[in-house]
Formats: sequence, structure tokens, C-alpha cells
Amino acid sequence: MIVVPLVELRPEYPIRTERLLLRPLTDADTDALLAYRGLPEVCRYVPFEPMTAAVIADRLTTYWAATVLTDEGQSLTLGVEHAGTGRLVGDVILFWHSRKHLGGEVGWVLNPEFSGHGYATEAAREMLRLGFEELGLHRVIARIDERNEASAQLARRLGMRLEARLVENELFKGEWSNELDFAMLADEWRAAKAG
Repeated sequence: MIVVPLVELRPEYPIRTERLLLRPLTDADTDALLAYRGLPEVCRYVPFEPMTAAVIADRLTTYWAATVLTDEGQSLTLGVEHAGTGRLVGDVILFWHSRKHLGGEVGWVLNPEFSGHGYATEAAREMLRLGFEELGLHRVIARIDERNEASAQLARRLGMRLEARLVENELFKGEWSNELDFAMLADEWRAAKAG
């Protein structure tokens, strides 16, 4: 019988990677968030419309206000700050879907001004580490619109395996979309780190 531990995630901020600081978003990030989350091309394949300053202000006090994960159904959104410049280059999210099944999900949004430097990969890899090593998840997924090839490539760079292609599974922004489901298990995470 497998015993599922009672776990929580209470990171110390900022979380440092090689080039980045992952930290809670604040009101001071509003303009930087608006610079990319307000762009139609950034929002094309993600489950939100281009954001206004009012929407961002609301998110900062609700969805993005969490700094810990204490139970399933919660999510942690962190700003991705370039350590050398102090500029916000994007944000990443870790969802805790199931305590019983130790399941989670990662996602990412990057300002296109900073694409091509590996920042999203570096930040998303750190969210996987938090999920597996600190929260104790068994399985983490990434759900991606099939047309979003850049995100699918990122999931592959992270070592996530493509498990499913769901054909026209969702009416998304007025049209049927295909979803790619990527996943990684804790054992795969540990093996990739050891290799």
C-alpha cells in the first residue's frame, strides 16, 4: 500500500535559479504584466483574454496573491524576474490538482520581448522542481493548445512526454481546438536530474 504524505509548499522568496528570481507578483509589476498579458498574440492560445490594468489589479489581490500551497485546488503564480536587470520577463504557475493522487500542472507565460533566451524553460524547470521535490507530487502535466508550437517545444525541452492529443476537445475562444497533454512522473524527474 502506498502512503500519501500530507505535504505543503512554503517556499522562501525569492527562489533563485541560474539567471532568474521567482517571486510573488506585486502591484509594482502591473505595468510589466500589462506589457505582455495585454497582447492579443500572447493570449491567443491561453485561457484568458488580453488583460487590462483593472483585471491585473484584481488578479494581484485574488488568484495571484497566494504565496504557499496548503491543499489541493490551489495554485501558485510567480513572477519571473531577470536577476541581472530586475525586469519581469514573464510568470509561471504550479497547480496542485489532487492530494490523493499527488497530481499537479505547470504553465508559463513569457513576454515575447524576452523570448529565445531560455528564460521560460529555466523558470518552468524550477516549478517542476518545486512540485516534485518540495510539494512531493507524483505526476505533473502541461496542457497546451496544439497550435502553440513554442510551448509544446518547451514541454519537450523540460523532458515531459507527450501522452495525448485530444481532438477538438474544447470550444476555445470561438473555435474547436486540439489539446496536447504532456506529463512527467517524479521518477522521471529524478532520473533526468541524475543523468
